[in-house]
Formats: sequence, structure tokens, C-alpha cells
Amino acid sequence: MSYLFTSESVSEGHPDKIADQISDALLDNFLAFDPDSKVACETLVTTGQVVLAGEVKSDTYLDVQNLARSVINTIGYTKGEYQFSGDSCGVISLIHEQSQDINQGVDRASKEEQGAGDQGMMFGYATKETDNYMPLALDISHKILQVLADLRRDGTQIAYLRPDAKAQVTIEYSDENIPQRIDTIVVSTQHDEFDEDEAMLAKIKKDIIEILIPKVKSQLPNNIQQLFDGNIKYHINPTGKFVIGGPHGDAGLTGRKIIVDTYGGKGAHGGGAFSGKDPSKVDRSAAYAARHAAKNLVAAGVADEILVQVSYAIGVVEPTSIFVDTFGTAKVDLSDGEIAKKVKELFDMRPYSIEKRLKLRNPIYSETAAYGHFGKESQSVSKVFESPYNGRIEKEVELFTWEKLDMVDEVKAAFGIL
Repeated sequence: MSYLFTSESVSEGHPDKIADQISDALLDNFLAFDPDSKVACETLVTTGQVVLAGEVKSDTYLDVQNLARSVINTIGYTKGEYQFSGDSCGVISLIHEQSQDINQGVDRASKEEQGAGDQGMMFGYATKETDNYMPLALDISHKILQVLADLRRDGTQIAYLRPDAKAQVTIEYSDENIPQRIDTIVVSTQHDEFDEDEAMLAKIKKDIIEILIPKVKSQLPNNIQQLFDGNIKYHINPTGKFVIGGPHGDAGLTGRKIIVDTYGGKGAHGGGAFSGKDPSKVDRSAAYAARHAAKNLVAAGVADEILVQVSYAIGVVEPTSIFVDTFGTAKVDLSDGEIAKKVKELFDMRPYSIEKRLKLRNPIYSETAAYGHFGKESQSVSKVFESPYNGRIEKEVELFTWEKLDMVDEVKAAFGIL
């Protein structure tokens, strides 16, 4: 019997995502001017206010208030009627220095012996059902909101959009776990005031179905486009009017969208958030390393679907465990435990080794803070950082290094895959 599976995404203007983007912008600026910075920044956004908190150990000083305002304006909160604007909101900084009790367990005389910044377990996941090895429902949800944001910024086809939005996609699967069709699409988007509510709802639904969805489909491969049949159930702004949104509608906090950030409910999650954390925090770096391993294993043909778990003790160099689940899809004559042993040999999961291999001491994190940390294309870009205290610096950095398929040949050799 077929079954349904659902994933959701949220826009860059969602309150929690605003908080994530501010936290990662602060992290990027600290790393740009001092790559050895230790950062754990949290952000709260609400009506007309931003609160920055957390711990930092760095040789640089930043104007964190102006950085937060710049992020908010870039997202699109620039109008007084939103009750939240980068030019007018208050910004309170409560950031202080990192605890020496934590730092002594992480720093070592030799960087190779750097201990994990915290205990916990992290997961990486990959599946063959999409070209980017991501779960399909989440991938489509992200694309819906990315295209919606493009339409909002362009303003020529849909002029009434505001920054806050959510999307949700439900896919029908066969017993063999193969996508059959898209069952339901939910889109809730903030909008300007309309003169008449019923006409407003009809206009928004028509524009989403006739303008947004075709643009999303055009970005998908043909086999996925075929899942958009004429029987999709659409719920567009199902609660009705959605004028009050963003931080004025709901408070936002860093780290509250961990399922949106990862795999949309597929695989598993260890519970640790990413944004605002430098790579000594294995919540972030080990999750990236586990995704890198899972993606390369699937791409190499070890299995059609793989979950990799890695766990740590704070201050300890070596992982406490590495676990693999292939969900019965393994293409090699090995148990999941035997596959896990080979993963340990192929992928060095010590904290500093992860930082070095994936180039995580670079200012690469702002790009991760909306529409997911995984499934995006690795690319090199030039980024400019300016500070009244540190001057101007331009850096060439590589984004999403954990998405590179740079270990496929080594994996094939280790598993004897021709």
C-alpha cells in the first residue's frame, strides 16, 4: 500500500530564519577578521527589537548592531508597516567572552589534538531520489520558497508579497519507496493589505498556482516534473489573511528550524542547531562531515539511502561512535556495522581534521542560514567584509564543501565497487 511523507521549509523572512541569518552573519565577520575565533551567537527578534547574546573569544571587535541591521534590510524588512525594520529596530548586544572551563577542553597545544566542543550525536543523510541526494519533499519545499522570494524581490508579477512565508509538500510513495505523485502543497505567504479579503485570497491562490508553481516545476528534472499531476491538493494561506507576520507576528530565535535546516524529517537528527556556532562546535562541523560521508557513499553506489551517525564527548578528540544505517538498500555484501568500520577508516572525524578537510575556518556560513544547509552546490566565491575597527578584507572562499563528491573514487576502491 502506498504511503504519504511530508516536509516543510520556511522563507528567509521567517522570524526564526532572520535570527539564524543574523547569528551566521556575526560568525562570518568574526572568522573573516580572526579565523581562530570561538563563537556561539544567539539572536532573538520580536516587534521592533533584536537581542544578541552568547559567547565569543576573538581578537577582533565588530559593530554587531550594524551587522544585524544590514541582514534585516537585505532580507527585505525595510518598511515601517512591517513593524520590524533594519533601519528602525532596536539592537541590544549581550555577547560576552567564552567560558574558560569550556575552552580548556577544546584547545590543545597541537591542533590535531583539538577536543570536541561539546558532547552529543550528529547525523548525515543522503538518498538517490534527487540529483542533489536530498529528500524530495524538502527539496521541493525549499525551491517553492526560493522562487517565491525571487518573485517578491522582482515585484513585477506578484507585487504584494512580504518576506515571511512557509511551504509544505506531501509526496505519495509506493511500497518500494519510489515517489509516485505530489499529493498536497501548502503555501502560506505574508502579503500587503487588500481592500477585500475574499478577493485577496482568490488572487493569492491564483498567483501561487499559475505563476509560482510553473516556475518551480521548470527548475526540476523531467522525472520530478511528472509528479505534478492535476490532482494536487493546494492549501494557499489556509488561515486566510496574513498581513501581520515576521517578528511582529511571532518572536524568532536562532536554532528553532533544525529539521528545515537538515533533511525535512527524513533520516534522523541529534538535536543540535547550527547557526551562530564556529566549527569547533561539533553540532555543526560533525553534521557537515556526516553529510559529506553519506553523500559520497550513496554516489559511489554503496547504498541507495544512507544515514551516518557520529557521536562525541566534550574535550575528547576521537568520536565515541560511528553508526551507519542503509535501510536495507546496501549494494555491497557487507553489514551496516561493517560499512561503518570502513567509514571510520575513510573519513577522519576528529574535530580539527573535519575543520581542515572541509575548510570550515572560513566565513562561509551566511549562505547556509536559509533554505537548508544541505543539497546546495559547492562553489568558490569572493566575499568582502568591512569594519570600522578592522578595515576592509576580501576573501576567496569555497561554499558548501561538504556537498562535494570528492571521495567517490576512494569509497569505490575501499568497497571494491567497479
